[in-house]
Formats: sequence, C-alpha cells, structure tokens
Amino acid sequence: MHAFVGIGKTMAIDWYKEFVDTNYEPAKDDLVCLYYFEPAAGITKEEAAGRIASESSTGTWTTLFTMPPRMKKLEATAFEFDKNFVKIAYPLQLWEEGNAVQLMSGIAGNIFGMKALKNLRLLDATLPSAYLRGFKGPHFGMDGIRKMMKVYGRPLTGAVPKPKIGFSAKEHAEVGYETWMGGFDFVKDDENLTSTSFNRFDDRVKYMTKLRDKAEKETGEKKSAFLNISADVETMKKRADLLAEYGWNYAMIDVVVAGNASVMTMRDYCSDLGLAIHAHRAFHSAFDRNRKHGMTMYFLAKIMRLIGVSQIHTGTAVGKLTGTKTESILLADLLRKKKITEVPHQCLAQDWGSIKTAFPVSSGGLHPGLVPDVLDIYGKDLILLVSGGIHGHPKGTRAGARATMQAIEAWQDGVTLEEKAKKATELKEALAKWGHYKPK
Repeated sequence: MHAFVGIGKTMAIDWYKEFVDTNYEPAKDDLVCLYYFEPAAGITKEEAAGRIASESSTGTWTTLFTMPPRMKKLEATAFEFDKNFVKIAYPLQLWEEGNAVQLMSGIAGNIFGMKALKNLRLLDATLPSAYLRGFKGPHFGMDGIRKMMKVYGRPLTGAVPKPKIGFSAKEHAEVGYETWMGGFDFVKDDENLTSTSFNRFDDRVKYMTKLRDKAEKETGEKKSAFLNISADVETMKKRADLLAEYGWNYAMIDVVVAGNASVMTMRDYCSDLGLAIHAHRAFHSAFDRNRKHGMTMYFLAKIMRLIGVSQIHTGTAVGKLTGTKTESILLADLLRKKKITEVPHQCLAQDWGSIKTAFPVSSGGLHPGLVPDVLDIYGKDLILLVSGGIHGHPKGTRAGARATMQAIEAWQDGVTLEEKAKKATELKEALAKWGHYKPK
C-alpha cells in the first residue's frame, strides 16, 4: 500500500488492495465481469485490478474519513486472475433495477480512463437472474418473428438498396420491390439513411407500402422492411406511429449511436405498436475492434438482447467486415440459446431464464457464392442480408435475389452451388461473376 509521510506518522493514502481477494467466492446474485487488462508501468496486476474494482463500485483514489461500515458489503471484489484476465464480482445492490444505462456507467465507465491501466477491455458479464428480472427482453423471440413472417425452415432474407444512400423515396421503393419479387422477405434501410432532403422518411414509408402490398399480392408471401427511425426519441416515436399506421411490423434503430436509454424506451413503445426492432450496430467498431481495449461486440449484443431488440448484426466471418468464425458462433449462441457455457478468456456462463431469443443478422460483403459458408457457420436461424451481392447481379436485383434463394436451397439440399447452378440460371450467372470471392 502506498503511504504518505506526515508529521511524526505514516498515513495510508490509497486502499485499492482492499478490493482484491483471491479467496472470494461470488454470491449467487453477484454480477460478475470478465476483463482483459494491462497495468501501466510500475503497477502490479493486483493494484491495477483493485483500481478497476474500486473505481467501478464504492472506492476512490484515497482513504476516506467518513465510511460507514455497511458500505463494505457494496465493494466489488477482484477474485480470479489468469494471465491478463481478471474476474470482478459486484454485489447486486450496486445496480438499479431495469437500468442498463446505469450498469454501463459502472462496469464500462471511468475505469477506461485510469492512468494505472495501459489497456482495459470488458469482455463479458454474467447477469444474475435477480438482475434479469428488471428487463423484458425481446418482445417476439425468434419463434414469434417466424410466425409473423410465415417463414420456417430457412433463414429470413433481406437486402439494402445499393448505393445505401442517394436514391429518392420512389427509387428506393422500386429497388425494394425487385428485391421482394426475387424472393426476399425484407428490404432494409442502411444506417445513414433516415429522412434526407431527397428521401424523406414519410415519403419512403408511403412508396414502400404501396409496393409491399403489390409484391404480397403477386407472390402470395409476407413482405416487410427495416425502415430506419433513428433520431431523437420523440421523432422515433412519431416514425414508429407512422409505420404502425401503414401496417408495418418492424422498425430499425441504429442502437449504438442512439444509446441504451432510447432503445429501452423504444422497445416498449414499439412493442405496444406490434413492431419488432431491427438493431443496426453502426459505431460498434469504434470501441470493440481494438482487441486490448474497449468493449466486445459480444457484450454489446448481450445488452441488446437484455433490453429487447429482436435482432442485431453479428458479422459474417467471410464478408468484408472484421470478425472471426468463432466470434460469429459465440454471438449467435448468445442470442439464440437459453443457457450459455463459459469459454475461457472470451465469455462467461449465462442463464437467460425467461428472456426470449433474438436473431443474429449476417451482413457485409455477401453474394450468392458465399451463402453456404455463412449458413455453415450460423445454420438456418438467422437474418441473412445480401445487398450488393444481389444488386450487382448481371441481370439485376430480382435475378440476384433469386440466385441467393437458389444458393440457400442448395445448402438445404446438401449439394454444391455448381451442381445447383446446372439448373438454376440466376445462380449460374452469379457464380460466373463472383465465384466464391471473399471481399476485403
């Protein structure tokens, strides 16, 4: 322990080591976090971990004159070290019921700016059942979404009109119509399309509704869209009202930039309107791409399932965005399973109890030639978004969507794409252009 030499006596200054106990056994209702950390020069691992536990619970940089004894029970405890990984247990009483904003302020707050830490990364947190009780989770669950869309036994499919921004509302809807007519279930706004001067949200909804109804009548299939309502909360509510008025069953939110608080509000508002939430993860890589610092996409996805989105982007492992096969599988399991098993240095055990499931969304640089690779990773329970990979088809969007559906059929039937392409013209044309190319 550091000390200050006063006049004729030694006075303790810091108390970080009081927040470290390698013999501690977490209580049933403790919230346990897994961190990767690197101490700054001259700081031991125990001192660094003590600072994390202290700053994220009841401690501060110095000993205090007034410290009621009862507060000892509220201290976080760093209790398990493994190389540069540490587990820290937090008493349940530290956390407000049903407030994911406050949780993030604690376990992912000031601790990231401490000079005693060279790097710090929040990998995961086990949320005890007593904490889960404060949250509703997804309104529909995967089964509810499948029932809503009347799609079973295969992935649900969707595409963003490309270029992602620049179309008028009418042009956007026309590309959407071709997407639906090619067999896709959804048309999706991209993250930076909300209500621009050349494509107002209200206009887009009206044009999309007209062509959705036409596509449903012509195909006999349910069609829908992820229309981006992201804005301030009051504007999002108005946009959600409009979607419900025109018979839509989804709203899309850029959940990271919108923030946990707005997503928590909109979860209940959208649920009352019968709208599922498609969560786009724009901005996530600003804090999760650095393997040594920040927070994982895994924990972001966990928070989003907790506060109630119906699906969230989780990567492809084979497309244009970062993310490994292992990470994609872990993310899919996190969203789709009731119980999660701990994977050392990556994630902790989690029992979701009554919290419903959510769909993983695979997107980013996909085309028909990569569909089997993605489905080998995810299986059939996902939202598969293939955008540039249908619009870039030599015969256009409708043919590109058909080629993707043919690729899905090939995977379901256990045959190669080349074998399927002998009797599937659109797939044959897609393979002639892209083959099995993996974008970078």
